[in-house]
Amino acid sequence: MFQLNVVSNTPLTPINDIDEVAIEFLKQIGYLPMNFDPRKKRANSAEGIPYKLFVECFMKNMKRVWLVEELAIYLKTTKPTVYRHLNKLKSMDLIEEVETVRDGQIKKGYRIRYGDLRKAWSFTEANVQMAMENYRKTVDHLQKLIEEAK
Repeated sequence: MFQLNVVSNTPLTPINDIDEVAIEFLKQIGYLPMNFDPRKKRANSAEGIPYKLFVECFMKNMKRVWLVEELAIYLKTTKPTVYRHLNKLKSMDLIEEVETVRDGQIKKGYRIRYGDLRKAWSFTEANVQMAMENYRKTVDHLQKLIEEAK
């Protein structure tokens, strides 16, 4: 199921710090909580996991395919926690599952869709457009039902 927050925003183009832009963007789309602040100690706790997963693992290594086990070790957390955050990113269509060979075995890994954030975001935009078109159809249908009931 596709899920993304869409809020009125100002482009973050005047900001040149990658981490600051990433954090604000991830807050806007609903991936990070609005009160997330990496400067606070809690950013190094469980609340920092979604940030580290997206920024440190996926953004800074876009072409790398990560196994869940590798992510759990890097993030110092459990596999269920990793899956919870991966599922949120998958619901936004920003990451993809990729088959990779490790130790002679085919395993499932994850990376930014196509290893390119712009291409990944184009999938997200297409999902938003489709959702908006479906809302429009529902509004048109509701308006028709209201008019017919008069």
